[in-house]
Amino acid sequence: MTVDEDPHLERVDLLISGAAEVATPLGAHALSGSKLDACQVREGWGVAISADRIVSVGPTADLRRVYRPVLEYDAKGGTIVPGFVDAHTHPVFAGTREDEFEMRTKGATYVEISLSGGGILSTVRGVRKASREVLLMQLLGRMDRFLELGTTTVEAKSGYGLSTEDELKMLGVIAEANRMHPVDLVPTFLGAHEFPEEYRDRRGDYVDLLVKEMLPRIAEEGLAEYCDIFTESHVFGLDDSRRILTQAKGLGFRLRLHVDQLTPLGGAELAAEFGADSADHLECVTDKGIEALGEAGVVPVICPLVALYLRQKQEVPGRRMIDAGLAPAIATDFNPGSCYTQSMPEVMTWSALRMNMTAGEVLTAGTLNAAASLNRAGDIGSLEPGKRADVLILDVPNHRHLAYELGRNPVRVVVKNGRVVHERTDFQFRA
Repeated sequence: MTVDEDPHLERVDLLISGAAEVATPLGAHALSGSKLDACQVREGWGVAISADRIVSVGPTADLRRVYRPVLEYDAKGGTIVPGFVDAHTHPVFAGTREDEFEMRTKGATYVEISLSGGGILSTVRGVRKASREVLLMQLLGRMDRFLELGTTTVEAKSGYGLSTEDELKMLGVIAEANRMHPVDLVPTFLGAHEFPEEYRDRRGDYVDLLVKEMLPRIAEEGLAEYCDIFTESHVFGLDDSRRILTQAKGLGFRLRLHVDQLTPLGGAELAAEFGADSADHLECVTDKGIEALGEAGVVPVICPLVALYLRQKQEVPGRRMIDAGLAPAIATDFNPGSCYTQSMPEVMTWSALRMNMTAGEVLTAGTLNAAASLNRAGDIGSLEPGKRADVLILDVPNHRHLAYELGRNPVRVVVKNGRVVHERTDFQFRA
């Protein structure tokens, strides 16, 4: 509804009122240890927005005394939180891998499927055959789904091309989708995801290709902000990873790594050595690795649903990381093979169930800390004046329902860059 004009009040574009509570972490850096749970929770507060920025967060009555909104939006007794930030995804692919899912139900392991020519290489074959137009259309559809589930910023990896031409194709699709869609994509080059079939017997040549051709070309064209590597014993070991990281860092890429997912290889220590923004997965991380991440200030990005999908007994020691003073983020790891979900609410619930994380901890890990892992905590990840107006209205009476509920999308309204970009037509919640 439009509010009557009062010339004595300061004009804002949007006022979100009528919420049961506003829940948000605070700050411009990742929150660690006991601070991870320190969300600000205020009943009866609202959010005032001008253009694409938050102007004020405070008691609704106070906001109405100061601001004259062009539009006032009623949260109808729901809960206001920051837009979710998904810090680890593989959203550009062609074809799905439900056959491999069935194979795992019968006892096959991730590595067994990979070594038989399936896994990542199965998706590589699909991406190489797909046109840029098809990949773009599919990615835009997935971005719609991210938005419906409350995710407003997504880290997006390449890594299913594994040739210079096809990696450039994937990153070009990410760049084009970024221009076309409200969701912000953070592009990551993951050419070191697997060894393509044509290089299976000459792996050193593929590492040469990555270092001498792919990385310089992608840096020259400005298509990726980050370089990532799947550092594992069956793909890129520590020596190959160190060589790729050295080149990437020298070319100006920021760094993030898949590490210690399947074996305790020492990838966490490698991430710490290079000052990576994030170390992801970490199901098999050692105490030494946890200590190294903490000392280097690397954000561990936990993907808690992957162990479930892969039927691994070893899960991420998330609680141990928090108690050791680390600042974890949580992410979906959306991809067609090892975690086919885009739902941050599902990830939040699973983090609470399996990592013993509180509602405040999962909210911080899925917003501010995830933003910090993408070098964006000063701009997104919390509801504070001056930050980007990425705001969700949930049809739940308090933020604890994010950890409490499973299997239902609680997101009813998404505000991205100050505009309402998604709204459920059935939104009639009143506590």
